[in-house]
Amino acid sequence: MRGPDLVPVLWQLLIAALGGLAVGFEREWSARRDGDLARFAGVRTFLLLGLLGALAAVVAREVQLGLGVALLAGGAALVAVAYHATASAGRIDATTEVAAVVVLAAGALAGAGWLGAAGAVFAVTALVLVEKGRLHGWVERIRSEELEATFRFAVLALVLLPVLPTGPFGPGYGLRPREIWALVLLFSALSFAGYLALRVAGAEKGYGLAGLLGGVVSSTAVTLNFARESRRAPAQGQALALGVLAACTVLPVRVVLLSALLNREVGLAAGRFLWPGFAAGALGLAFLLRRRRPAAEPAVAAPGNPLRLGAAVQLALAFQVVLYGIEWAEARFGASGVYATATLTGLTDLDALTYSMSRLAGGIPIETAARALAVGVIANSLLKLALAMTVGRGAFRLATGVGLAGIAAVTAAALLLL
Repeated sequence: MRGPDLVPVLWQLLIAALGGLAVGFEREWSARRDGDLARFAGVRTFLLLGLLGALAAVVAREVQLGLGVALLAGGAALVAVAYHATASAGRIDATTEVAAVVVLAAGALAGAGWLGAAGAVFAVTALVLVEKGRLHGWVERIRSEELEATFRFAVLALVLLPVLPTGPFGPGYGLRPREIWALVLLFSALSFAGYLALRVAGAEKGYGLAGLLGGVVSSTAVTLNFARESRRAPAQGQALALGVLAACTVLPVRVVLLSALLNREVGLAAGRFLWPGFAAGALGLAFLLRRRRPAAEPAVAAPGNPLRLGAAVQLALAFQVVLYGIEWAEARFGASGVYATATLTGLTDLDALTYSMSRLAGGIPIETAARALAVGVIANSLLKLALAMTVGRGAFRLATGVGLAGIAAVTAAALLLL
């Protein structure tokens, strides 16, 4: 082998060996912790497997393809024999053997020159093995309802979406079934991700976290649920207010990010009006956290599962109705009609407003669309303020009222001044 080619090859072998060493260290440490000393591979074996994978790739590239493939196949066969032996002894767990195959493949990646990809595979493999307890804990927290919803979502995305017609049908922007359904899946998936995160974290971790994650699903539902809880547990008023404020602080971020995803110009323009409200909410959160007294916080009702077929159909209909409504209002009354419609829509469905403003931005000015989103957020904040003041009790009403009024006022000021 020529001298100039030796250094990169040595680097490839070193990365493969170190990656195998890291995974092997975890496997041997885990075996000693569990008292399972019968595992076939530990630190040395995994190091050598990573090195073998890299050597196989180097030999295949520099010497002979068939010889390199034979080396890789020999390593895989060794792992298969080890699994057969352990399975014959009544141990069905194949985690170590699968990790060995991954290390062999990642070593081959390193030997082929894909050092970044190989390092990432080694790191993720070691992390997955280390976090065994936490991963199993997450699975235990997921109920059959969430699992069914996940597979249902897969059917709606992979089976129904491709067969829907593209459109458009009808006047104006028209009816676009595939586009609307794709956007429904996007919005529903985001809400479902927040719902799953809340389920995994557990509502018992505190009202602040429950509100923060619940706000990704529905800040209005969080406000109503926590306001009801303040009647039952008035002593938890400030903690409940913290959860509501966390949910409402997430809302501007959600609107801006989804708007930018659908229409970058609308998202950036809306950010000018919505970031001040986010900052006001963050300041309110910091103030409540500073005044918060550590205390036991019982679990509270969180928003329901957002990934239901009925909810998805309702959201699709809302998208289309609001889209036509705003299109008609803009043609009939101009910007004032758009703002009036945005106010009404903000009281019920900000997702539909976000979709409509992003999609109609080609027919109405970007500035008007961005301001309409801010108007919708203000209307939604005032609705939650009314819920907190009428349903809530005690310290919850004061803390939540001040926080939500502050978010609405700062957002309104941004609309007037910017």
